[in-house]
Amino acid sequence: MTQNAATPERTYRGHAHSLARRILLTREMAIVALVVIVALVAVLALPRYAGPLTVTYLLLDIAAILMIALPMTLVIVTGEIDLSVASTLALASVTFGGLHEAGLPIEAAGLLAIMVGALAGAINGFFITVVGLPSLAVTIATLALYRGIAVGLLGTRAVTEFGEFWTDLATSRIPGTPIPSIMILALALAIAFATLLHFTAFGRGVFAIGQSKEAARFSGVRVERTKFILFVLAGTVAALAGIYYTLRFGNARGQIAEGLELSVIAAVLLGGVSIFGGRGGIHGVIAGVVLIGLLGSALRFAGVTSDVINIVTGALLVASVVSSSILTGFHRWRAGRGVKKGPPAT
Repeated sequence: MTQNAATPERTYRGHAHSLARRILLTREMAIVALVVIVALVAVLALPRYAGPLTVTYLLLDIAAILMIALPMTLVIVTGEIDLSVASTLALASVTFGGLHEAGLPIEAAGLLAIMVGALAGAINGFFITVVGLPSLAVTIATLALYRGIAVGLLGTRAVTEFGEFWTDLATSRIPGTPIPSIMILALALAIAFATLLHFTAFGRGVFAIGQSKEAARFSGVRVERTKFILFVLAGTVAALAGIYYTLRFGNARGQIAEGLELSVIAAVLLGGVSIFGGRGGIHGVIAGVVLIGLLGSALRFAGVTSDVINIVTGALLVASVVSSSILTGFHRWRAGRGVKKGPPAT
């Protein structure tokens, strides 16, 4: 029995167009284009904005956001969320500062602070994957818990003695460039998480979980174990960002980085990661982080208050969620139309 020659060839819908079209006509590339537009407007509208010093401070500002956004991307791709990252950062900062003040060498204090961050992430992961509680509820609770512990440990006091070598290192630049040295670490983390998400079996499991936990489980993906690892990674990297934050500003205190989780989540969602899980990429998230940082930098340069900047960030977060829902509905509508049409008549 021969196949009817008129039967249409079956193809994956996502590969029905050319490679150039699939790369260029994406939400991620739209964010890259928006970054270019915002940068041009800022340079043209704000005298003296363009310059190496602006680049330096912009990158210093987004370094912590970028580092935390990388594991957050994987968490959200699985359909979960971690709202406690800024509080974990603060807890690691206080741990780092308190241990160093107590006489521990700065390297040992930093290592223990990172372990505290990993423990904080493990606690989140335990309640989500073992107890079975929703990540939104768990991380809202630990957001308050970790911040409360951080504030309680130091009160209104701040630890400020870290040594000039370390504080200078946190803000140093790569020789001959305006690029801060911290971006080397951020770039290394970006490469590591991009490789993990896009080029490993673990990453394929992350996407599978976000698309359907049940299907992923039947496919052999260890769903709970994968999610637990991701929450530990999120806590660990948040602690690493906390050490950077502490050394950059030269103080450790419980109130540090309040509201930073809003910027992180806004950047991830702006970068094309679906809040419903199953879709996203590291390259889009990097563009989202740069866009958030660029907008904040330009608005501060223009004399806009931090309250207005928070409003803009919140508006971008709402817009990213709404646009994601609209695009998802549109794709489903198009897919439904394709099913109804059926194969062409022979």
